[in-house]
Formats: sequence, C-alpha cells, structure tokens
Amino acid sequence: MAQLWGIPVKFDSIDEIEEAMQKAVEATQRAFNTIRTGRANAALLDKVMVEYYGTPTPLKSLANISTPDASTLMIQPYDPGSLSTIEKSISLSDIGLTPNNDGSIIRLNIPPLTSERRQEFVKLAGKYAEEGRVSIRNIRRDGIDFVRKQEKDGTLSEDESRSLQDDVQQLTDKYVAKIDAALEDKEKDIMTV
Repeated sequence: MAQLWGIPVKFDSIDEIEEAMQKAVEATQRAFNTIRTGRANAALLDKVMVEYYGTPTPLKSLANISTPDASTLMIQPYDPGSLSTIEKSISLSDIGLTPNNDGSIIRLNIPPLTSERRQEFVKLAGKYAEEGRVSIRNIRRDGIDFVRKQEKDGTLSEDESRSLQDDVQQLTDKYVAKIDAALEDKEKDIMTV
C-alpha cells in the first residue's frame, strides 16, 4: 500500500491515483516553502507551532505575519499576551532566526545567505524533491497493482489492463516532471543573490 507522505492510500479509480499524485506534488511544494531563500517569506513560519493554552497551535493562526521589506518578517499577535510564548517558540524552532520583541510585535531579520548555506538549502530541496518522487512512484506501484488485480479478477481484459497501466505511467511521468520543475524553480530562488 502506498504511503503519501505517511498516509496510506488505496485506489478505486485512475482519478484517485491522479489525485494522490497531485497531493504528493502539493506536499513537496509545501516542503519547499519552508526553505529559506534569503528573502523574507511568511511561509518560513508555516511549521512553527506555539503552545497556546496547552494546545500546539500553528503560528499563522495566532498572529498576523507580514513582510514590510525583503529582509524582515513582522509578527503581530492577535492576543498580546501570547507575545512571549510566540517569541520562545520561534527561538526553539529549526528556522535559525532570532526574534526581536519590542513589546507589541516581533521582528525577524532575514540575513543574507552564505554560499555554503545556499548549497545546503539546495541539497535539502533535492531531498524533499526525491521524497516527492518516491511518493509518486509508490502511488504508481499501487495503481498498477490495482489494475492488475482487476485484470486477474476478470473485470478488465488484458488490453484494457495494458492501456490503464500505460495511463498510470503517463500520470507518473507528468507529476514527476512537475516536481522536477518545482525543484528547478526553488534552486534558482535559493541561488539568486
């Protein structure tokens, strides 16, 4: 059974296979959004969770996040009492930025990336892309297994089965190409000074 970024997937039609592949591409794109590029981007904070009244809550649900300029993120909490908790959560997160708290808002200054750091981020993007490709290949495998099972059960003829397997392969090629294109865009974004 396929694992779509950790979620088991079972198919009943080609449309469901395509939908699962589309979700794999979207998950890969979300992973790309968490990689710093040297420019301020609110998506950097998507994975930051804040302990709010005993419940882990996404930062974007607790504050307005804006980018006043290319190198600054500004976080304005809806509840001013949560300012220190948000600051602590950002400090403990893996985004590598130090929050500046002025009593009403938090500013994150995005420093320019060194060439070594850019190379590390390119490798990380490549890792995320490969995870997306593996997910799509797992979906392909399960989709083809689904078609072969229908052929074995007698619901599909051998020709119909071959045709559907070709369709699944074409979908695989299409969505792997989408991940490759997204990776290329992200790499350009990271390497642009």
